[in-house]
Parts: sequence; C-alpha cells; structure tokens
Amino acid sequence: MGKKSESLLFKFAVIFFVFTILTLFMAGFVTYKSQSAAYKLEREESIQQVASYLEEVLTADGNDFAYYQKYFLAHKDTLKVPHGFTAYDVQIAREKYEELFSQQYPGKIIGCNISFDELSDEVKEAYTVYKHEYYLNHFEQARIRFNLAYTEYIVPESRTNEVMYVLDAMRDERLVDGKKYIELGITVTHKPEEHSREWEAWNTGLRPSGFDTFHNEYGNDYAWYSPVFINGIKLGLIGVEVDIADVNYKILHNTIWQMFNIGLILVIAVIMVLFYIYKRYISKLYRLKESVKLYSQGKNAGVVTDIEKNAKGKDEISILAMQVSSMILELENYMRNLLETAKELRDTQQKADAMNELAIKDALTGIRNKTAYDTEVQALDWQIGQGNAEFSIAMIDLNYLKKINDTFGHEQGNIAIKKLCYIVCHTFTHSPVFRIGGDEFVTILKNDDYKNRVNLVEVFNRSLAELAKDDKLEVWEKVSAAIGIADFDMKIDANVANVFARADKAMYQHKKEMKAVRES
Repeated sequence: MGKKSESLLFKFAVIFFVFTILTLFMAGFVTYKSQSAAYKLEREESIQQVASYLEEVLTADGNDFAYYQKYFLAHKDTLKVPHGFTAYDVQIAREKYEELFSQQYPGKIIGCNISFDELSDEVKEAYTVYKHEYYLNHFEQARIRFNLAYTEYIVPESRTNEVMYVLDAMRDERLVDGKKYIELGITVTHKPEEHSREWEAWNTGLRPSGFDTFHNEYGNDYAWYSPVFINGIKLGLIGVEVDIADVNYKILHNTIWQMFNIGLILVIAVIMVLFYIYKRYISKLYRLKESVKLYSQGKNAGVVTDIEKNAKGKDEISILAMQVSSMILELENYMRNLLETAKELRDTQQKADAMNELAIKDALTGIRNKTAYDTEVQALDWQIGQGNAEFSIAMIDLNYLKKINDTFGHEQGNIAIKKLCYIVCHTFTHSPVFRIGGDEFVTILKNDDYKNRVNLVEVFNRSLAELAKDDKLEVWEKVSAAIGIADFDMKIDANVANVFARADKAMYQHKKEMKAVRES
C-alpha cells in the first residue's frame, strides 16, 4: 500500500493511538481527582471518628483525666515516664498505683470520700505515670490502627501562641541518671496563620469547619482538632493528622494500575477495530486502487470485471467501486470517440494544410506566390505600426521571357523562369522569395540578408553575368534579369507599398540601364 506512513490503516492507527492516549489521560485525571476527593472525604471522616474515640478515652472516667492533667502540668519537668513502656507495662503501672493507694487510703475512693488533692505526692505521681501510659498507649494504637501520621493531645496558650504537647504519640527521649524517659511538656509556637483550624477549635471550643494542611518533619499532613471538656471546663485539644503524600501516593498507584488495565483493554479493542476496518473497508480500497492503477498503466477496461467482483455490499466503498467501474466504461467510450474525432480532425487539418499550401505556393517554381506575399505584407505593415520594422525589398524581373516563349516555346520559357528562381533563392538564402507575376520575383530582406544587401545584389548580378558567358548553355538558360532594391525608411514610408514602389522603380531603372548597354 505504498509507504506505511501514507497508508490509510497507519493513519487510522495513529488516530486511534492518540484517541487512546487522550482517553487514558482524561480517564486517569478524572479517576485521580474523584478518588482523591472520595479518599480525602473518607480520611476526613476517619480522623474525625478517631478524634471522637480518643475523646471518649479521655473523658470516660469522669474527672480522672482532669486529675491527671492538673498534676502533669504542675510536675512535667520532674515526672518520669519510662520511654520504652508497652501495653503490659501499663498494667504494671496501674497495679503499682492501686497498691500504693490501698496501702495509704484503705477503703477510700477518689471523688467520693477523698479528693485527688488530698493524696500524697507518691500516690499522685504513681497515678499520673499510670494514666499517662494508659492514655498515650491508646493514642499510639489509634495512630497505628488507622494508619495516621500523628495523634496528640495539646494544651494551647492563646496569649503566647504556644502549645504544650501533653500526650505525644511520637515519643521523644530524655536521659536521667542513664535511664531513658519520655520528654514531657514539650512546648512549641504555632502561628495562627499556619494553624488556623487549631486555634479556631481552641478559641471557640468547637470542632473546626475544616482542616489545617501543612508541611512538617512527618510529611504533608491534614490536621483536625477536637476540644476536650470535663465538667464544662475546656482542658485541651485532641489533634489527629493524616499524611497527604501517603494518601496521594496510594491514589496515584491505584489510578496508574487502573489506567494500565483500561489501556490494555483499549489497545486490544483498537487492534480488533483496526483489523475489522482493514478487512471490511481498507482492503476494498486497496484492491480498488490497484485496479485503477492497472487501468491507468495499460488502459485495459478488463479491470472493470475485477472492480465489480470486489464491490460487495452496500457500503460507501462498494458504491464508490461501482461508480469507478461505470466511470472507466464511460471513459473508454469517451476516449474511443475522442480518438475517432481526433483522427477525423487530423485528416481534415492535413487536407486544409495541403489546400493552404497549394493556395500560397507557385505551381511552376514551388516557391510562395502572390497570395503569400500579400500575407507577408500585412505582417510587415503591422510591424511598421509598432515601430520596430527593419527590412528591404528586392524586385527582380526576367528579361526576354516573351521572346523566348515566341521563339523557342513556352516550355523553354518555363525553364528560364525556374533558372532565375534558383539563382534568386540561392543568393538570398535567408529571405523569403515570392513569384508575384509571370516574370516578376520579390524577396524581402531581413536580418543578415538585410545587413549584406549590397553585397548580395552584386553576387546576384555576377551570377547572371557568368551564365551569359557560358557557351555550353542554351539561349534560354542564359537568363537575364534586372534587380531593384529599396530600404524601409520610417521617416518617409507609411507602409510596405511605398517601399515596393521604390524597389519596382529601381528595377525598371536597372532594366533601362541594361538595355542602353546592349544598344551601345
């Protein structure tokens, strides 16, 4: 089918390829955006649920968390919570606290018959260590279970824009006497313009209307906050963060995998469609093209049979094939008629040329006649009108033609005419020669003959003189003629007739001079 890049199937393949790429791109873009929005909404709901769960953990035991926070804030610098505690260690810390409490306050219950403030520092510290491990363990488990970037409980200070991390699921370490403990009460500055939702939650005491998004050491995060109240008193904020980059990576990975599957299906579908198009349509076009090419090379109308044989069905290509078939037949008829007409025209033209040749040709000498001369005069008159004419006219008249005819016969007179015609034509070789009367010849000198006209007249006269001296020739072969020549002068000549008249006059003057020489 010629060059691959020019074939119809290749162009269809390119179109389908571009279509597939665009479809995949748009589908991937839409899928990524929709999944991002859906997953974002899902994660937003998820972290809100986690915040609600952690809020329940902190407030489930009534005032217990308030007791814990009060002591924590007062003793954060001296409180020692083991850095590597586990869920099992939480139970040990609880047992230690309960044992101390029962030893020092048998039969007592905090909040009923003894207040937290009445407890000894030893019991308060054991209670706070146990509660810190208990609460922090829940925060850490929630972070792991729900694949969160961060969970925290903070106490903001509006006056200084600082927040204190009370429960921090990412444990920081400090060494005391060679032992590892959790770094407690870390305080950092959170600018309102960077943590607007955080300060909105703290200042209003309500869950915020949106999320903080920011970059930190843990990645690109969504952060959401929930205020914690106990007995109507606002104690702090629960913060939950999810890693945006991780979410986007998963969405992108799923989108690419989905695009790959869709692309594979599209490629298979496109191959099948291209195969169908080729078998159903392009192969017809190919056969039609080959038939037309075969016809164009050999003009063999027999290809019509193959075209009609392959024109199966009622599709546009089959209809086109039938139309091409009809066109070839019509073209054959037209060409046949055209050839016949052309032959007739050639025959007619040949006859017209022959008749025209006869009309302008002198029957005796074969040179152009008076009719041809008149046509040439018309052309020269037009050149004169255009102002670009340059020519001379030489008038030649045969002497003694009547005497030859009367004495020796007309046949010998014709020989004399032909002899003079030969001399004139071979003298003025680059100029047209005309026989305009029985014994009169005219030649129109142009170009080189015009430039050498004086020499050519002398050559002509010498040729006649040599004939006159040749004793081997018959009398009628020793032709004698007078010649007169006149140049066109744009200052005095309005047409060719003026030049001809001067040439004719010059010829008669020459004839008189020749007669005078003979009689002297």
